[in-house]
Amino acid sequence: MRAGVPPVEQTFQDGFWIVNEKQFKDRTKQLGLRVIYLVEALPQTRTADVIGKQVLRSATSVGANYRAACRAKSTADLIAKLSIVEEEADETLYWLEILVEAGMISADKLTNLMQETAEILAMTVASIKTLKEKHKSKI
Repeated sequence: MRAGVPPVEQTFQDGFWIVNEKQFKDRTKQLGLRVIYLVEALPQTRTADVIGKQVLRSATSVGANYRAACRAKSTADLIAKLSIVEEEADETLYWLEILVEAGMISADKLTNLMQETAEILAMTVASIKTLKEKHKSKI
């Protein structure tokens, strides 16, 4: 188990790992919380403050937008909302990379967080792809 990440029960089905809605809500919320703690631990510099605000905004947006996706009114609405989750998760990865490459935090301290963010991103992309394929087959 990765530090700070609750265990997630997953089912492998048709070549995909299936995570239920509540589990994914928990994972995306934990991502936001972990980034909150990270930002609080950043150095007190102008640059760290600016980058910290960016990563804080994008990481907390992942969970908030996933919750919105869970209330989608149609498949098209769900795809649109999950696309926002995808964008925010990808942006979070970008800012985490910037923090490391700018020397504001060591890479080893962010390995698990970056891996979790990448997994959330990959699962979101896979969900969007599956939804688009199923939506096309109904048309």
